[in-house]
Amino acid sequence: MRPWLILAALALARVAFGYQYQAVATLGPDLFVALPLGVLGRRFGDRPVLASGLALMIAGAALDAAAAGPSGIVLGRAVGGVGAVAMIVLQGKVIADFFTGRRFMIGISVSACAFPIGVGLAQIVLPPVARAFGWQAALATEAVAPALALGLFLVSYRQPAAVASQPRGFAWPTKRECLLVVIAGSIWTAYTSGYSGYTSYVPATLTARGESLAMIGLVLVIATWGNVPATMLGGGLAARFGGLRIFLIANAALVIGMAGTALTGGAIFWAFLIGVVGSIHPGVIMAVGTLSARSENRAVGMGLFYSVYYLGGTISPALCGYAADRLGGPEGGVLAAAVLSAITVPLFLLHRKLGRHETMLARA
Repeated sequence: MRPWLILAALALARVAFGYQYQAVATLGPDLFVALPLGVLGRRFGDRPVLASGLALMIAGAALDAAAAGPSGIVLGRAVGGVGAVAMIVLQGKVIADFFTGRRFMIGISVSACAFPIGVGLAQIVLPPVARAFGWQAALATEAVAPALALGLFLVSYRQPAAVASQPRGFAWPTKRECLLVVIAGSIWTAYTSGYSGYTSYVPATLTARGESLAMIGLVLVIATWGNVPATMLGGGLAARFGGLRIFLIANAALVIGMAGTALTGGAIFWAFLIGVVGSIHPGVIMAVGTLSARSENRAVGMGLFYSVYYLGGTISPALCGYAADRLGGPEGGVLAAAVLSAITVPLFLLHRKLGRHETMLARA
């Protein structure tokens, strides 16, 4: 029962991250703190660092709500952003500590699909609260999910014996582990960049074709909300049929759906292909990243993983924008998103080849 309570706490924390991200855009401390926070997790343990991260998310929300102007909100976002990164860096490791085999794929998929739930909740909750009680009250709601997550985590988490026996220190993963982690982080970067490029440029693409706001909204709802049950389903399918098969099927659906959106009509069909079939593999990618380093090196490894991800996330929007300019329309940005999504396949196969003799990757 304890592992599932811990997973519930981590899922709530991930929901909180999506909610806070949607409430006020983060300002980019992530790249610079991901790796140090992973090192701190290795040195001091998962419980204090992850709990501190959740506490910082609560503090950031409080600062946002108490802010008298933009500068106060900037401070709140910085504090909350650091806390969110601490939670994100360590959550995969904690899940791997408590879940093995097929249960690991299910657990990591639950975590992966929690972020869009938070984004969706923010879209539902924030506007009416802001209208009824003001924007400060709306921002105060950011503290609810991390507070619940922190309480549940502190009550349920007990360090596994195998983890407790590992030496504490500032040890670094091996060169091989670092290489696998960097490749896995690049896969996650390409996947999320492609998806973000699609959601960023498809509204302008459909507007240019004369589609209504209702149609554009429906396309985005299918493409975004569809990935919540799809990611959960994908975790179970990967556990049953293997991560490689699920990854390749989903990636093909993503690339075809994005290219189809850019080049033809039928946006709703393509959105279904992207948001449902093309969204069954985030858990597979996160599993590969989490298992790229041994348990004792996993906290630092995930810090490196997310450093690669945040660095790539600063570059990819410019690539989609450049493609849109060069091709003379927003559909160019959607095509660039398809290319970014396609890049994940050779990266995934390279990771699989380099890690094929590693028993730690057998579960992925």
